[in-house]
Amino acid sequence: MPSAHDWINNPLGVVEGMFVQNNSNPEWQKKVVDYFKDKLTEKEAQTWVPSLNDVPLHYLKPNSLVKFRCLIQDMFDPEFYMGVYEAVDPATKSKSLKCGKYKDVTECLQVEFNSRNSVTSERQTFYCVPIPGESSWVKECYARSSQAQVIPSTSYTPNRHKRSYDEDDDMDTQSQRPRDSNTGSQSSGDSQRNGDSKRQETEAPSNNTTTTQSCTSPLDLNYPLPEEQGPACLVKVYEDWESFKLNDTIEVFGILSVDPALGGVSEEKEPTSLLDPMESMETVEEQRAHSPPPSLVPRLHMVYALPLQHINPLLPSAVSEDKNAFVTSFLSELGSIRSEFLAYLTHILLGDALAAEYLLLHLVSNVYARRDVLPLGKFTLNLSGCALSATYTEHLYRIIQQLVPSSYRLPMSLHNMNSMRMVPRKDYVANRLVSGVLQLASNTSLFLDETQLEQGQLDASGVRNITALGNLISWQKVDYDFNYHQMEFPCNINVLVASEGRSLLPSDCQVHLKPQLAPPNLGEFLGAIQAAQAPSQMNRYRLYLSVTRRMDYSISEEVTKAVEEDFVEMRKDDPQSMSAEDLHRMLVVSRLLSLSFGQTTLSTDVWMKTKHLEMLRMSRIQQQKSVNGHEP
Repeated sequence: MPSAHDWINNPLGVVEGMFVQNNSNPEWQKKVVDYFKDKLTEKEAQTWVPSLNDVPLHYLKPNSLVKFRCLIQDMFDPEFYMGVYEAVDPATKSKSLKCGKYKDVTECLQVEFNSRNSVTSERQTFYCVPIPGESSWVKECYARSSQAQVIPSTSYTPNRHKRSYDEDDDMDTQSQRPRDSNTGSQSSGDSQRNGDSKRQETEAPSNNTTTTQSCTSPLDLNYPLPEEQGPACLVKVYEDWESFKLNDTIEVFGILSVDPALGGVSEEKEPTSLLDPMESMETVEEQRAHSPPPSLVPRLHMVYALPLQHINPLLPSAVSEDKNAFVTSFLSELGSIRSEFLAYLTHILLGDALAAEYLLLHLVSNVYARRDVLPLGKFTLNLSGCALSATYTEHLYRIIQQLVPSSYRLPMSLHNMNSMRMVPRKDYVANRLVSGVLQLASNTSLFLDETQLEQGQLDASGVRNITALGNLISWQKVDYDFNYHQMEFPCNINVLVASEGRSLLPSDCQVHLKPQLAPPNLGEFLGAIQAAQAPSQMNRYRLYLSVTRRMDYSISEEVTKAVEEDFVEMRKDDPQSMSAEDLHRMLVVSRLLSLSFGQTTLSTDVWMKTKHLEMLRMSRIQQQKSVNGHEP
C-alpha cells in the first residue's frame, strides 16, 4: 500500500483543486466523480479506504474518504445547498468563489449571500443503517481484509472519543444548540410544504389527527431489528439518486462530515435557521429525526456507490478481475462440497437425511424473477416436528446463522406477535419512515420459531403481524403502512418456519423431522458437531451457498416435453394424486436440486431424484398423519 493517499486523506482538496481549474466548465463535477470512481476501481484500492462498519468513528479523520456497507432505510425529501458561493476575506475584503459540494459547513467566516455568482444546487439525503442481521463472520471477514491505516482523531470530539454508543445516548440527550455557521440551505421538507412533493409517500394526511407514534427521541437510530449495533449515517447523494431504491444494499464511498454544528435540537426552544425561514415550519420531532447528533449519525457525502448483489466477503466482488476464474475453479469442487455439506446438515438434523436435503435446497433458494405478482424461485420450508427440546430451534438457528451472510430469528411468542412492529410505517410528525422487523435486506434468512407460540389471544396488532408474515411468504412483499394507504415493497427473504406440527403460516414445502439419533445432551451434541468443522470448511459451505444461488438455470424443450408427459402419466390412474400446484413445487425442487449439483439445466437424472424425494416426503407426512390422527 502506498504511504499516502491524498484522495483518501484529503478528498476535499482534490475537489477544490478541480473546481478552481475547471469551474467555468459545467463538466467539472463529472470529472470529480470519474476521478474517484477510477481510483476506487483500481486493484485493492477499496481495501485502503477505512470503513464505518468496523472502525470506531473517533478513529476516522473528519473530511476524509470513508466507506459504509449499509441498507437504505429511509429517503428524506431533497434539500438545497450552496453549490458555489462567494467568500469575502474580512481583512482584505477580496472575494473568491468557493465550492460547497460535499460539505455541510463553509470554511470561511463571511459569505456574500446576494452574489450573482452563487449557485444553489440540490441533493438527496438517504438515512442508512448497517445491514440488518449481518452475521458476525461477515463482519470479521471484512475487517480482516481491510488495509486501511487509521489513528484516533481527537480534533472534533474532545473527551468523548472513549464513550460507547449507549453513553452517547445518555450524554447527547442534552444536545447543544447549533452554532452560527454558513451552511447550505437545508430544506428537507420544503418541496412537500410547497405542494411539490417529490415523493408521493411523504404526503401528510389531510387532517391534523395522527394515530401513529411521533418520534419521541432524537437518539432513536431506527434500526429494523432490535439490539442492532453500529452507526447509522445520513448519506448525501449528488448524482443519479433516482437509481437508488428504498431497502437497497450498497457500499457508499463518501467524505465524512462530523461537524458539531450539524446536529442537536435545543430542548428549551424550537430551532430556527439563519438561512432558510421555511425551516421554522419544521416540527421539533422532524428536526430531531433529520438532524441527529453527528457523534451518533455522521454525514457521508457520496462520491461513489457500489450496489451489493451479495455481502459474502469470501466471494470476489463484481468489479474483481479474477471473479470468473475463481467461480470456475470453485465449480469444479462443487460435487464434493455438496456431499460434505449434506452430511453436516444431516448431523445437525439428528440423522434425518431427507430433511437435510430439503434444508439444503431451502438455503440455495432465491427469488430470481417475478411473473406478474408471482415471485419465482422462492422456497419457504416448514420444518415440523422441531419440539425436541426447549432449545433445539435456538441451536438450529445459530448453526444457520454461521452459514448465511445475514439472518434473524423471530420467536413467534404471543407477546412478540402482539407487541412487535413487523411492518414499517410512516411517521408524519417526524416526517420519517419508522422501521419494522420485516424491513430486511435482500437474501436475508428469516427463521420463524413457531415452537415458541403458546395458547392465548392475538390482538389486532398480532393479527396484522401474522397477516404480514403470510404475505411475505406467499408473495415476497411487505405492505408498508402510510396511515391512509399502503405501499407495496417487493422483497427477497428466505423464510424457514420451525414448528411442532404443521405451521399456521403458509409454506412452499413441509418436511416433518424424523430424528435417527437421540443424544442425551442435545446442546453439547450440536456444539460438538459445529466445533468439528474447521474454519476453512465452513468457508467452503458459505461460498457454496452464495455461488449456487447466483447460477443461471434453464430447461431444454426436450426435457420440458418429457416432464409434461410424465405429469400426464402420473395423473392417469388417479387425477387427484397430482395437481398443478404439486407439479409447480416439483419444478421448483428440481431447479434447486440442479443448482445444488452445479448444473445449469434440468437433466433426466435430477428429475427422477426430484420425484423420489417428493415421494419420500409425502409418504412421511401421511405416516405421521396416521399416527397422530391429524395433519402433522
